[in-house]
Amino acid sequence: MKAITPARLPRMRQEGLIIDELPDEVLVYDLDRHKAHCLNQTAALVWRHCDGRTAPRVIAERLQSELDQPFSEDLVWLALRQLNKIYLLEESIGLPTQLAGMSRREMVRSMGIAAAVSVPLITSIISPTAVQASTCFPGGHACTTGVQCCSLQCLGNNTCHA
Repeated sequence: MKAITPARLPRMRQEGLIIDELPDEVLVYDLDRHKAHCLNQTAALVWRHCDGRTAPRVIAERLQSELDQPFSEDLVWLALRQLNKIYLLEESIGLPTQLAGMSRREMVRSMGIAAAVSVPLITSIISPTAVQASTCFPGGHACTTGVQCCSLQCLGNNTCHA
């Protein structure tokens, strides 16, 4: 793999995030981008090891020891690529040239079926703003109370005021 300079070693972002650690995954809410991310166990382990001082090769060695199973440096790079894409690293990092042009699917395919079990996976959703999350009925819609109506007025004929 292509070496990266110490100044460019991966470092997990911690500012502007709400982090909830669960037994087999980590939920991360990005306050700046209003996105929620679910990191599976593999992606979470890689992310936790991104301290700005540890090279991807060393992260792979540590995970292999922690998990007591083979863990390739390519899997670390796959996780770093995903973490970088969703802004969970302090600074953007470049992929090694042999991986830079590959899609996620191509990367997984090149690692083989044995690696598929431990593939780092991150699922993300955009969370709605408070206004988008609220629901109310427009004028003329049937209602039973004022709080159901956007106007907050349910008229005597059980329709929302326009």
